[in-house]
Amino acid sequence: MNPETVTLWRPVGPKELELIRQSGMRAFPPRLPEQPIFYPVVTEDYAIKIARDWNVPASGAGFVTRFNVRSDFLARSRIEEAGGRTHREYWIPAEDPPAFNAAIVGEIEVTAEFRREVGD
Repeated sequence: MNPETVTLWRPVGPKELELIRQSGMRAFPPRLPEQPIFYPVVTEDYAIKIARDWNVPASGAGFVTRFNVRSDFLARSRIEEAGGRTHREYWIPAEDPPAFNAAIVGEIEVTAEFRREVGD
C-alpha cells in the first residue's frame, strides 16, 4: 500500500459487482435515489459481515471488494460508527462518488464471495 492511500472495503451484491466489472474494476456505480450515502468500510471483517449477513439474504450472493483511496480525498470525509467500534465506515454523500472514484488508486479487487446455500 502507498502511504498516501488508505485501504478500504465495500460489501456489494451481484448487481453492483457487475457494474463495477463494467467499469474495468475501476469505479463504483452511482447511488440510487433511495441511497443518500455511499459507505466504504474501514475493516475487512465488517465488510465480510455485511456481505454474508445482509447481501446474501437480499440477493443470493455477497462479495467483499478491497481498494485503495487517496488519503487527501478521505481527509474531507468523516468516519461514522454504525452500531459499534468495529463497525466503522466513511460516509460519502451520494453526489460525491464520481470524485471518490477518481480518488481510487489502482483496481477494485474482490477478496471474498458468499452465496446462499442450496436449499435456503
